[in-house]
Amino acid sequence: MKRLLVTGAKGMLGGAVVAAAERDPDAPGILACGRDRLDLRYPDGVREVLREERPDVVVNCAGWTAVDDAETREIDALAVNGHGVRALAQGCAEIGARLLHISTDYVFDGTARAPYAEDAPTRPANAYGRGKLAGERAVLDLLPEAGYVVRTAWLYGAGGRNFVQTMIGLEGSRDTVSVVDDQRGQPTWTGDLAERLLRLARAEAPPGVYHGTSGGQTTWYELAREIFTLLGADPGRVRPVSSAAFPSPTARPAFSVLGHDRWAVAGMPPIRHWRDALHDAWPSLAGGRA
Repeated sequence: MKRLLVTGAKGMLGGAVVAAAERDPDAPGILACGRDRLDLRYPDGVREVLREERPDVVVNCAGWTAVDDAETREIDALAVNGHGVRALAQGCAEIGARLLHISTDYVFDGTARAPYAEDAPTRPANAYGRGKLAGERAVLDLLPEAGYVVRTAWLYGAGGRNFVQTMIGLEGSRDTVSVVDDQRGQPTWTGDLAERLLRLARAEAPPGVYHGTSGGQTTWYELAREIFTLLGADPGRVRPVSSAAFPSPTARPAFSVLGHDRWAVAGMPPIRHWRDALHDAWPSLAGGRA
């Protein structure tokens, strides 16, 4: 691999991928594309950028991420997460590039009681999930030998809005914080996922679906208590509530735990436990408050 193109490079995950590549002395040349350079809403422009730049590997971190807005603007969300990704896959097929595409746990309905395997049947329960599933199918259909779908969930990191940053802010402004305790998933640090994406980009791994989430599982409430503990605050200030306490237009999966068996075929271990990652990420998240 000589040239890597990262879409969504100004976002939380895209920025982490670019930063990880810049720190890696063995990384290839990097083209960091924000929406001003490559906008998935404009398929012709997407393919034109790929023909001009001719990367060996594309890591697609771009996408429509406003989950609730997708319920009332599903056509717009699908234009980005479905049709735009199809154009990206078509462009990669034209130039012979591999594509690593970021997807989501929302392609599942969240009714399982055991971790979802990579080949588990998909059944999105909301508009965001339907659009992301359309993008997955485009990648796998158009790039059967060069398409990689990496599903992630509960993502957090520096430089973006996320649950960890929200809890850090609320700890300093409220006596108590109510957090849902009936949704279960895997908090995943962008630093860990970025490193894994770069390894996958360099590896001779089989194409297909991989699950890029941390090991272990927890609830939002339990995660908030861990954050308060790291802040030196009393975790008893976090109060558990049900999802009904926060009405949403989006049906969110109650169970977003993903299995990681397929990393073995790529010769890589699964991503480490979420708590270990959070502790290592903490200096970059807390801004000196810890």
